[in-house]
Amino acid sequence: MDRVAARDWYATETRSDDITLIHEPFIQPFFRCNMWHVRGRDRDMLVDSGMGVVSLREWVPLVTERDLTAVASHTHFDHIGCHHEFADRVLHRLEADILADPDNARTLADPYVTDDIFDRLPPLPYSSDTYTLKGARATRLVDDGDAIDLGDRHFEVIHTPGHSPGGIALWEAATGTLISGDIVYDGPLIEDTYHADAADYHRSMVRLYDLPVQVVHGGHFPSYGRARHREIIGTWLKEREKA
Repeated sequence: MDRVAARDWYATETRSDDITLIHEPFIQPFFRCNMWHVRGRDRDMLVDSGMGVVSLREWVPLVTERDLTAVASHTHFDHIGCHHEFADRVLHRLEADILADPDNARTLADPYVTDDIFDRLPPLPYSSDTYTLKGARATRLVDDGDAIDLGDRHFEVIHTPGHSPGGIALWEAATGTLISGDIVYDGPLIEDTYHADAADYHRSMVRLYDLPVQVVHGGHFPSYGRARHREIIGTWLKEREKA
């Protein structure tokens, strides 16, 4: 399989409200994490940091322009790969131990990371056989109701366990923006990880259903609006409640 030059590994797409999508286009969509960069008055925020196979700080200038808080929506391999590159690291307390010591089993790198998840391989010396994540201790642990303050922008932490114990979504009430992580997005949802919990997942979805969203930026797949948000969760709830 061909390899991609480091300079071409990442792509960026501007969204409204000073939000930019950063992603790794040569990873297949199911495994391709959406990284969300949010511009604030006093500092910026990055939600999730991809696989870590190419340096974000070296190849995406946007993330080094200003002081930045790197938030982990949860600690699966495709979301925390470059967190060690940032000095300010935030995540839910229930997954702090995984970020600090991200072994391949607990981050789901094992069994998912193989050459098959790529359309083109990262640059050398990358090898799927030796893929590992670098540990990085959190500088701040958050829980439900806490806030990420960017000066003129305030994102409320919503604890959304189910996909993983310490999953979080970030809610900006002023703009109706939800950065949802992997609890809900417009694609196949993963409910059977080793630390998933069906009852927690149901409670998280019920909680998010009535949130007055204008736009949802998920951990994977395209963003969507309020009608689609209610359709995705409403359909999911009906299917679970029939079972």
